[in-house]
Amino acid sequence: MTPLAFSCTAVRAAEHAAGPTLLFRLRITAPPGTLVHALALRCQLRIEPARRGYGAAEAGRLTDLFGERARWATTLNPVEFAQVPLMVPGFTGETELDLPVPCTYDQDVAAPRYLRALEDGDVPLLLLFSGTAFAGPGGFQVSPVPWDREATVRMPVRVWREAIDRHFPGCGWLRLPEELMDALLAYRSRRALPSWEATVRELLAGAPVEETAR
Repeated sequence: MTPLAFSCTAVRAAEHAAGPTLLFRLRITAPPGTLVHALALRCQLRIEPARRGYGAAEAGRLTDLFGERARWATTLNPVEFAQVPLMVPGFTGETELDLPVPCTYDQDVAAPRYLRALEDGDVPLLLLFSGTAFAGPGGFQVSPVPWDREATVRMPVRVWREAIDRHFPGCGWLRLPEELMDALLAYRSRRALPSWEATVRELLAGAPVEETAR
């Protein structure tokens, strides 16, 4: 088995990706002089919410995920952020490369709901690695990447917001059942409304004041 160590040195928003994407800079280290022909990695990223503090406004927005703050000792559990594959080209001793991680803004998914609730500061992340290493000076020696390989990084909240805002500036998303979407589309057509924003604003304007406030 080829001993490998992993660390994450930085996180940045991808500038030219087709959708919101974060780039995690990985450093992979093997024993000095060890030839690694390739790595087929699986990377799981988890948010560890218990490793940071929260202001009163943030705590209020996180109630639907973790309950009231008094319960957080038992409910502030890790949140899955992503699972992505990565093929690492050959190297000797040590290499650095970017791990692209696509981001969703679907508010039915726990990770973006958590991230959107934060005002500033850092997001504590744990990266877990597994996969297969192809190494050896002569031919391939195939061995698994041990399941205990991991790395931690604190991602600034502003980096995630930058990645999202490159594609959806000032916007949010809701996923609705097809029958509700059909009803909304029919309403918009009947009222000759120019956009979905105008449709929702008109519906909210017609709601009772106490319902809108709630």
